Amino acid sequence: MSGCQDVEELEEYRSLLDHGDTETVSASWRHPLHPYTPTPLHPYNIAMTNFSEPEDKIQPNVVDENFDITVTRGTNLRLDQGFTWLLYVFAALTVGVLFWMSWIIFAQALPAIHKFGLGFLWGQQWDTGNLVFGALPYIYGTLVSSAIAIFLAIPIGLSVALVTSENFLPPSVRTTIAFIVELIAAIPSVIIGLWGIYVFIPFVVPFQKWLFHTFHWIPLFNTPDPGGSNMLTAGMILAIMILPTMAAISRDVLLVVPKELRSGSMALGSTRWETIFRVVLPAGFSGILGAAMLALGRALGETMAVTMVIGNSTQISLSLLDPAYTIPSVLANEFAEAQDPLHLGALTYLGLILFAVTLVINFSAVAIVQLVSRNNR
Repeated sequence: MSGCQDVEELEEYRSLLDHGDTETVSASWRHPLHPYTPTPLHPYNIAMTNFSEPEDKIQPNVVDENFDITVTRGTNLRLDQGFTWLLYVFAALTVGVLFWMSWIIFAQALPAIHKFGLGFLWGQQWDTGNLVFGALPYIYGTLVSSAIAIFLAIPIGLSVALVTSENFLPPSVRTTIAFIVELIAAIPSVIIGLWGIYVFIPFVVPFQKWLFHTFHWIPLFNTPDPGGSNMLTAGMILAIMILPTMAAISRDVLLVVPKELRSGSMALGSTRWETIFRVVLPAGFSGILGAAMLALGRALGETMAVTMVIGNSTQISLSLLDPAYTIPSVLANEFAEAQDPLHLGALTYLGLILFAVTLVINFSAVAIVQLVSRNNR
């Protein structure tokens, strides 16, 4: 196209603009000297275009597809870089505190580690007079009571989360239920322990006696005349205490599941419950698993309420109706009165075991979440 033709075409388009015919211009005009000009182009850009520059100086308005506006590497972004390094420092401090705590606990447990070694893990005798210690009864009590708690809390917590996140009930009722459940988390554990002694144990003793009379042939319930202070009671109390964590986090996870997933599933013919179990819950699985792990972490470390209702017996019994003992309970009962360094070391060794169990559970949860996310891609 010659220069004269270019000028004539531009004059024609500007004449159309002067007469208000913007639709024709917007639909058909392209910069005659600029092959990269998009079509259509807004008439304002035509009127404001500077055509006095030579053709070889006109630069195409092309943006690199790899351009990232979130990149903080720039000569004028020192404040952003400083803030980034500050976050790195805080992250490193967090990891450092974790390792520091681990080292302190390990150092204090060294007398018992040198004396008993790994045999401490399966030793069953705890004799403070003869300074003979074994951790197995406490490990067993901690794991079993926490397992009972999470076994009860997951279905109940998910049910509460579903009721308070789906539109089964009016919004005011859903909000009230969620508030009441979350309010349990604000109750001190010692208050829950007292409530367990005066209210919960008298309430569940008839149920536990019924379990014995009906299922005494099952080792889990073969304790005659249960008194109420036992493993099953402790697990049920723990389930009540971790229920707010399980329900609240699961509810938040389900609320952020995109509504398009629900609508698409139901548009394909799924029922409400098919949508919940095949779409909503799988979509929020990683968050629900995180809620379960947080709840389990609290169950493992709970002290006062469990100490008041579990019976505090070092026996290992398959029956859930027998008294038991947990690691936090023995630490609360004996640490203040321990005088011998070996006794203190054995108690600290128990704390180190509890710390290791908690870390293993959390790392396992992260691995499961990553595995599920990889399989869903």
